[in-house]
Amino acid sequence: MVEVRARRTAAAAAALTMLGPAAACGLADAGETSVATKDRLVIGVNADQPGVGEREGDGPYKGFDIDVAKAIAGRLGVAGKNVAFKRVYSATREKMLQDGEVDLVVASYSVTPERKVKVAFAGPYYVAHQDVLVRASDAGKIRSIHDLKGRRLCKVRGSVSFPRIHDEQGVAALPVEEDGYSACLTDLVENRLDAVSTDDLILAGLAGKAAANGRKLTIVNASFTDEPYGVGIRRSDVDGCEAVNKAITGLYQDGTMPQLLKRWFGNTGLKLTTTVPQFEGCV
Repeated sequence: MVEVRARRTAAAAAALTMLGPAAACGLADAGETSVATKDRLVIGVNADQPGVGEREGDGPYKGFDIDVAKAIAGRLGVAGKNVAFKRVYSATREKMLQDGEVDLVVASYSVTPERKVKVAFAGPYYVAHQDVLVRASDAGKIRSIHDLKGRRLCKVRGSVSFPRIHDEQGVAALPVEEDGYSACLTDLVENRLDAVSTDDLILAGLAGKAAANGRKLTIVNASFTDEPYGVGIRRSDVDGCEAVNKAITGLYQDGTMPQLLKRWFGNTGLKLTTTVPQFEGCV
């Protein structure tokens, strides 16, 4: 990767010399816009999803998405202190990419047609499935999304999870709005809502955190969607998107991705897929 980057830099320098100052400026700007050629990356991640993307206080970010982000950056030739993480929320991911605050977003970021109008997606790097998390004492009462009618369901601002139940499936759940899933977890264990519905990887992390604090929660195991987790990237960066796709493929081929899935979710009882997902395409 270092040799490739060196050859790329040398070739670019030669081209700049031949084309003169005006053209040099344009080429330099073009090169800086792609994550495929950057020496430093700022990656948007979640901070409130145990097991997926979490940060406690001023400590390090940790979780499956964090490790995936580091691994992808490494395959792009960027590692160590040259990889910086920045917190995103479901409602801020597109704007932060569009404004250049982050180069990539690896944040349980489901690929949807609506989002693809605003940003591009590499991958997906994993396909999760939306399910429902309830208190163990309510497991007999809530066995599918249809049992959420008239019940309090967490609605995270900017997330598609609540609309998929309420709008697409027509289930008249009662929204309890929060900014993130850690707040949903607190509301659930403190009886301020009846259920949390989102991707099963996130629910598994929430249930594990609750269990560590002596609270028993149950995943209903009635999944009803596919949630392809993509790597968000600016729409103009086709080269970067293709480079990230190549990186993701390599992470499956060399066994890194299966190892990360096992590390973070191997004891949750979820059925994990360890083959390369079908990519969305970069154009």
